[in-house]
Amino acid sequence: MEAPVKNTELIDTAKLREEFPILRQKLNGKPLVYFDNAATSQKPLSVINAVTEYYETINSNVHRGIHTLSEKATEAYENSREKARSFVNAESTNEIVFVKGTTDGINLIASSFGNMTVGEGDEVIISEMEHHSNMVPWQNLCRQKNAELKYIPVNDDGELMMDEFRSMINEKTKLISVVYISNTLGTVNPVKEIIEIAHSHNIPVVIDAAQAAPHLKLDVKDLDCDFMAFSGHKMYGPTGIGILYGKEKHLEAMPPYQFGGEMIKSVSFDKTEFNILPYKFEAGTPNISGAIVQGAAVDFIEKLGHENIHNSEMKLLEHANNLFEEIGGIRIIGTAKNKTSVISFIVEGVHPYDTGSILDNLGIAVRTGFHCTQPLIEQRYKLPGTVRASFAVYNTTGEIDLLADGLKKIKKMFL
Repeated sequence: MEAPVKNTELIDTAKLREEFPILRQKLNGKPLVYFDNAATSQKPLSVINAVTEYYETINSNVHRGIHTLSEKATEAYENSREKARSFVNAESTNEIVFVKGTTDGINLIASSFGNMTVGEGDEVIISEMEHHSNMVPWQNLCRQKNAELKYIPVNDDGELMMDEFRSMINEKTKLISVVYISNTLGTVNPVKEIIEIAHSHNIPVVIDAAQAAPHLKLDVKDLDCDFMAFSGHKMYGPTGIGILYGKEKHLEAMPPYQFGGEMIKSVSFDKTEFNILPYKFEAGTPNISGAIVQGAAVDFIEKLGHENIHNSEMKLLEHANNLFEEIGGIRIIGTAKNKTSVISFIVEGVHPYDTGSILDNLGIAVRTGFHCTQPLIEQRYKLPGTVRASFAVYNTTGEIDLLADGLKKIKKMFL
């Protein structure tokens, strides 16, 4: 089944939901309401069918065979790389590296570029709202290099304190890595401004776009970021695949992250000559099906249209905010002026895990805990966790009404 045709205004959600078989099922005797999209989105038939098509028709290794199947698989694999290039508006497919996901991409940058850029006594800047995947690699690098990791503070609304950020930069600052959209707060950070400030000091910038990819149009040329990483499974694609964008000048200068097949040009008993970009960073047999199917996910998003997706999700967010205010006794964590369709909250007097468990019994899937941002929630906001409801383009206001009804029941049970 083809992905929906791009609409001129809002998306026909009822028609769109027909593309997602998993949404038809019931959990605990209740229709499934899936609000855990920030963790992973559900997959449309166009993506699901692409997996089957690959294994039924062209399953073969890429770049290594002259037989027909290998050539077809290679063509599909590289076509998907071109789709990824277009998706982020990169200059060349040399700047597009297939990785396992955002985590793998950031680890690649830290282990290769970071290792050659950061030295003893240097400083790396990230923010207090980073996902562990954009925090722990830099903690590890700074520990190895005897460098200092500094954090851009977050205000009570969940916004970066930009004046503080400006004052943190000095001659020791060698790299900045920030999240585009917070997976916990929903905050859309001013990454273009951050990049402009950093580049005025000749400091390279890494962007974690895991949450941005399904919600916003990505444009690495406009942002002028040095690196960007995101995952397929959060943007209606398969798990185990992601995209790392890097400016070609950086990727050329960087040493390989892993060694083995595919990333070599020639090998002798004495030495190895590494492959050209981007294959220098794609050691071993890649996730061929994942990379190819990721192209189908890109097609799905672009047929819907980024503006249509954004408008639909903002209506969902507005509806949820209004209902939460009517219910009362709900504290929203993350009230930035510029945010996307994520609401982290606590029902006052109720532990987040209790809230999440009861909602699950009602067929409503939400996320509870630290959301891989433990320092932000535990140290910055002094909370034991939050409940997170994250909306995707296939969600409806009716589903949010069910969430609100569930929260009313919880309040009656505990308060």
